[in-house]
Amino acid sequence: MQMQEEIINKIKTLKKQRNAVILVHNYQKQEVQEIADFMGDSLELSRKAASTNADVIVFCGVHFMAETASILSPDKKVLLPDLSSGCPMADMITKEQLIKFKTENLGATVVTYINSTAEVKAETDICCTSSNAINVVKSVKNDKIIFCPDRNLGSYVQKKLNKKLILWNGYCPTHMRMLPEYVIEQKKKHPNALFLVHPECQPATVELADEVLSTTGILNYVEKSDKDEFIIGTENEITFMLQRKYPNKKFYSVTDLAVCPNMKKNSLEKVLDVLQEMKNEIKVQEEIARKAIVPIQRMLEVK
Repeated sequence: MQMQEEIINKIKTLKKQRNAVILVHNYQKQEVQEIADFMGDSLELSRKAASTNADVIVFCGVHFMAETASILSPDKKVLLPDLSSGCPMADMITKEQLIKFKTENLGATVVTYINSTAEVKAETDICCTSSNAINVVKSVKNDKIIFCPDRNLGSYVQKKLNKKLILWNGYCPTHMRMLPEYVIEQKKKHPNALFLVHPECQPATVELADEVLSTTGILNYVEKSDKDEFIIGTENEITFMLQRKYPNKKFYSVTDLAVCPNMKKNSLEKVLDVLQEMKNEIKVQEEIARKAIVPIQRMLEVK
């Protein structure tokens, strides 16, 4: 514990020296959450970083999130504590694959989930998040829409809008582990609990939900709800975070398997290391960043 305090104190000192800000995604380990200047989902964090006067951003998340921060803050140095912390879903579509898919579906408008690489965003018409995906797709006038890379989020949007989308076959392995049978089992154990689910889960799991919400949406819903029992259908760190924040309420994970190993790669030691060495910089090439910022800006204009 004393060693952990020493590391935290060193991080605080270096943060001042470097004029750095530490962004921490909601799925990060508790020890990393405790050094955050800002916590939230990926886009929310990137937008906060862009609005600060920091020179350095330490992004405790995964690779595509640091890329988005770099796109929105080209004048800032963006550091990723662990370069191997990628996103399997983002890696399920490449720029080349999307270009080929577009030629196979000529005339289609491309809607891309923010959980994607900068190169894929650069080939996109408009981005979306899990919280605004419905409104973004609704804003597209074209009847022919490619939705990538998450087939589950796309399937949810498709059903809500009664609109046929051309879905790329990508998915989040962590959310796919939350099988409907696990949810049914938890509902039997906790009949008074509301089931709050992230739309990255498979359709059969989403069907069982009381509310379908983004990561931030789940946190906000619990804060405002007068209910005191919840089954949480997203990465388990949210369940633990909620239990710490609201000790008088009860929170249940769908399964112990709902853990993102890449998110857990970041640590206090690695944050200290990148601040000391100023290494692991994530810099998006200027041409790609110039193209990729357009679909992000279009998304931000959607009400």
